[in-house]
Amino acid sequence: MLNGPDWKKPFSGQALDLGLYEEAVRERLQTLEQEQFSFRLWQKDPGLWKKDPKHQEVIRNALGWLQVAEKMERQLEDLLKFVAEMRSAGFRHVVHMGMGGSSLAPLAFQQIFPPVTGALSLSVLDTTDPATVLNIERKNPVGDTLFIIASKSGTTSEPLAFSEYFYARVKALKGDRAGENFVAITDPDTPLVQLASERKFRKVFWGLPDIGGRYSALSPFGLVPITLMGLNVPELLARARRMAQDCAPSVPIQENPGVVLGAAIGELARCGRDKITFLLPGSLASLGLWLEQLIAESTGKEETGILPVAGELPGQPSKYGEDRLFTYIRLRDEVDEILESTVANLQKAGQPVITIQMDDRFDLAREFFRWEIATATVGAVLGINPFDQPNVQESKDNSNRLLSEVRRSGKLPEADPTFSKGPLRFYGAGQERSAKDFFRAFFAQARPGDYFSLQAYLPEIPATTQALQTIRQLIRDDLGLANTLGYGPRFLHSTGQYHKGGPNTGLFLQLTADDAEDAPIPGQPYTFGVFKRAQALGDLEALQKHGRRVAHVHLGADVLRGLTTLLKAIVEALAQRPA
Repeated sequence: MLNGPDWKKPFSGQALDLGLYEEAVRERLQTLEQEQFSFRLWQKDPGLWKKDPKHQEVIRNALGWLQVAEKMERQLEDLLKFVAEMRSAGFRHVVHMGMGGSSLAPLAFQQIFPPVTGALSLSVLDTTDPATVLNIERKNPVGDTLFIIASKSGTTSEPLAFSEYFYARVKALKGDRAGENFVAITDPDTPLVQLASERKFRKVFWGLPDIGGRYSALSPFGLVPITLMGLNVPELLARARRMAQDCAPSVPIQENPGVVLGAAIGELARCGRDKITFLLPGSLASLGLWLEQLIAESTGKEETGILPVAGELPGQPSKYGEDRLFTYIRLRDEVDEILESTVANLQKAGQPVITIQMDDRFDLAREFFRWEIATATVGAVLGINPFDQPNVQESKDNSNRLLSEVRRSGKLPEADPTFSKGPLRFYGAGQERSAKDFFRAFFAQARPGDYFSLQAYLPEIPATTQALQTIRQLIRDDLGLANTLGYGPRFLHSTGQYHKGGPNTGLFLQLTADDAEDAPIPGQPYTFGVFKRAQALGDLEALQKHGRRVAHVHLGADVLRGLTTLLKAIVEALAQRPA
């Protein structure tokens, strides 16, 4: 065993129980030390990841997050002044409209922190699901709501569609003064800047051009909405700076929490444990969504990567394969007995487990920075560029082509189902003509080390999530597959990169349904429902192009009835699977 600190003892809030893999991780850290990884990281040396000029140019322009806490502290006075002005102007609600890196940090803050008395209530809109759009409208009276359009490029189609919808609603109420209810967060010189000028938005907050979307949690994309919701942003930035100090180049590399974490994740992935499974209490569940994007979009490329598994129900050690690395994140004063027992059993079974303790919710900012350092380190270990997303555009281009066809012909081009049974319509089947046979053939494609991905273009409500979780647990316990659940189109800006650019180890089940109600997008000949359907079809095309094993089932008009029928068919198919 190589010498070094005892990682089982917590340092910077984390402890590692890596078992047989500890020596390999220590050797990896020795290599990183010889390469002066920490020093070169803080010097923003792109050669840590790639040698070719194109990659290096991207990397040079993507490391501003290393000093983001200091940069944002200099903007705090202006930000707090703006918030006071908004409260004086009579705003009571704020709706943050973005996708992926522009929305997942605000969503985590909004769901993890309790509401602050006297502050604006925050809602985050990051789906084209029409029922969700309409629900946001119904619970936030537009007259006293401030709408934030968040897009780094200023061209992201979803927040622009949200903007058109709510701008029309406010304009019907306030006429030419509608822009007073709008704020933009975007990089300089984007089309969104021009739109904000034309419509006289109240303010434009500049993003930092040298920070990519998924690393932007502590930039204006994350801090503007949470300052409006009344959180103590100075304390959050102070926590992030403390973690930055813990990860500074002067810290011995085997005591650097971010680099040690990243080296462990990357080295275990090289040993076949490429599915990092997050065990999170309910109060921290939305942190999993942020971690999913950071890890999957950063590492899922060049046919390699780390699959983040969040939201999977805890199971007995016998239900997990040897492709897992478990990470348990807990709050010090909120002990989850089920998770504590699960982790203890996993450790007894010899599974590698990383435990991170947050002192309180303000440590969320500390975790953002820890995991950004770790993800950058994983990129170096795997030899990939953790700051690009080469496959994300494919699904967008497919969706845009389909929507162009709607503009031309008035309808979305869709294939006919292969067969229908009850409320379900099945697409892309072979000779199967029953739901049971369809799924039996689908699951027969599973190989050791694969994962199962549920892609739900459905309203995100508790009853739907519960039904989908039942399917997830069944697949894990019966087939032994790690599994993920993504609501569309959110996951397209998150795990979608891993699905197409990572290893071909996924079985994908795409679920769609009829929309109970729909909402038009002003200026377009289609609705949010059609937009969502085009996104589902566009991603289906992209998965098929990359030779992924994908099935598509339409649930019909009653989502819960469709899911009940679907579950019954899956149970029957698994019961007849060869032993």
